Amino acid sequence: MIKVDLRCGVSDPSRKMSQVAYLTPGKREQTKLANRQAILEAARIAFSELGFEATTVRDIIRRTSLSVGAFYNYYRSKEEVWDALADDGARRFRPILHAQSAKATDFESYLRSAVRAYYDFLAAEVAARAAVRTTGDPTPHSRGTPEMLAVYEEVRSVFASVMERGLAPKVDLDYLAASCIAVAREIGEQMFERHPVDVEGATEFVVRLILGGLPALPRVEP
Repeated sequence: MIKVDLRCGVSDPSRKMSQVAYLTPGKREQTKLANRQAILEAARIAFSELGFEATTVRDIIRRTSLSVGAFYNYYRSKEEVWDALADDGARRFRPILHAQSAKATDFESYLRSAVRAYYDFLAAEVAARAAVRTTGDPTPHSRGTPEMLAVYEEVRSVFASVMERGLAPKVDLDYLAASCIAVAREIGEQMFERHPVDVEGATEFVVRLILGGLPALPRVEP
């Protein structure tokens, strides 16, 4: 624990306790984490209520107990907050996705279980904010955040393993992983535009679309 005299910067045990601040690094980090989470939760609500385009940084700040200056200690813009939300979701989803590879027996079973797990995850996220009105406005896609790249690498590595075992045709791994993720994401957005939300139907559509197109893809050299 670091003891700092607020008036002169020199540690002096003889001074009164009111003149001394006790700074615990662990507690400081906990405060930073709590502030980040408060901003992210406020942003989820603001984006859902107002739409991404209409939301301003002040709209997010008003839904927290933080000052404007405190907000800018963590994020420089609403776009950065949006990317942080995407990164947070990918971080929480990645262990779920990883678990699907252990249960899958072939390419189709992995694809179906991974897509279904993704849609179940999204549905749970929406249900957790059921009281929040969703505008339905188009939202930007975040790309290249560390956790999102980790999800891509997870999918790519599973596809590579499946191909090596002869359970799927050998095609361009990068294109296949990217296209499967993109298709699942886009269909997922459309899925939530429908009422009731049909997770099973959306999952089957994605799986059949990808499986149907796979045989027509050019093969790569072993």
